[in-house]
Amino acid sequence: MTASARDRATGPTTGTGPVANKEWAGLPERAAGLVELLRRNAARTEQDRRVAEENIAALDEAGLFGITRPERLGGPQASIRTLVEVSSELGRGCGSTAWITSLTNVSGWLIGLYPERTQREVYEADPRARACSALPPQGTSKAADGGQIISGRWRFVSGCLHAGWALLGTPVTGASGEQLDQGLALVPMDRLTIEDSWHVAGMCGTGSNTLVAEGVFVPAHRILSVTKARRGEYPTEFTDEALYRAAFVPTLALSLAGPLLGLARGGLELVLASLAEGRGISHTLYEEAREAPATQTQLAEAAQLIDTATLHLMRAADDVDNWAASGRCMPLPDRARVRMDVATLVRRSREALEILLTVQGARGFADGNPLQRIWRDLGTGSRHAMINPAIAAEIYGRALLGIEEQITPLI
Repeated sequence: MTASARDRATGPTTGTGPVANKEWAGLPERAAGLVELLRRNAARTEQDRRVAEENIAALDEAGLFGITRPERLGGPQASIRTLVEVSSELGRGCGSTAWITSLTNVSGWLIGLYPERTQREVYEADPRARACSALPPQGTSKAADGGQIISGRWRFVSGCLHAGWALLGTPVTGASGEQLDQGLALVPMDRLTIEDSWHVAGMCGTGSNTLVAEGVFVPAHRILSVTKARRGEYPTEFTDEALYRAAFVPTLALSLAGPLLGLARGGLELVLASLAEGRGISHTLYEEAREAPATQTQLAEAAQLIDTATLHLMRAADDVDNWAASGRCMPLPDRARVRMDVATLVRRSREALEILLTVQGARGFADGNPLQRIWRDLGTGSRHAMINPAIAAEIYGRALLGIEEQITPLI
């Protein structure tokens, strides 16, 4: 194996391992401690189409919305590995809660990429400020003295019901109206309106509604160049902070993955608990389903699929952390592999849950059975465009073959 191939297989050999702040090493354990609360509130979160306020308060108190906030501004500045571990724990209890927690944290990570002036505008007014984000440039803009004036509608903005700031994808235009760049504009939520548009089959509680801006001025220091960010060029002055050197698109993709793994893990736990109650298998002589070889082998297969998903997710997170710690830009083949690792998690998690539904039988689809909500949440969340398995496979295959022309700049 050549040195370059070895690097692509194992990541950089920096000897540092994933970035982590030891003072905040208990964050995944804090998340695990909230799982039962989230489970109790999951049906209400779905019914209300927003995360229960009791959940929000508990997450805030545990510091789980500020995982990616800079340490110099009072945050833990934890690793990407920690982010996915926390969200996969929370997903065991409630997919919607885990989803908005993870996306709130990745929005906080995005804020850490901006200049110090911007970061202080957010956190000095409110050290626990939360943000939401919509990367696609769905709005319009026109040049103004010292910035841009943006208008438009941004769909599917998860967590907007609990945020004070929004990061909105927008074109950056010149004086003549020509597009100069693609940007990410940081806007206070009080300058926006929320349109109630999130009526869906799964992840109902994420409140992923539409944000509307009408002639909102955004100063230049609050517009991040997405074009440069994809190349690992961030305007933060604190270049020694490894977390804010993490690869742009891989980090965004990983933020979607943890909650999905958590849903699969929660499904397995639910089925195991149901089997422990001693129910039988209808139309058979098995008085206890747990005694049937079919049940045993299916559970083993589902658990192994979840283990496979976990291994791919943690490898991808560690790769991102290690490249960031090395101070080198993560190469395209490695970034493509992260997209593929996340796609593998999506496929294996779906497959595991299908098996678990078969073990549970038709009762798993009863309105009062949490398994059907987990199934709908996983089915919906795993269809996010950023983690489409077929697209990820094409991206990774082209990278492996050394084909320079790719199908998307989001790698």
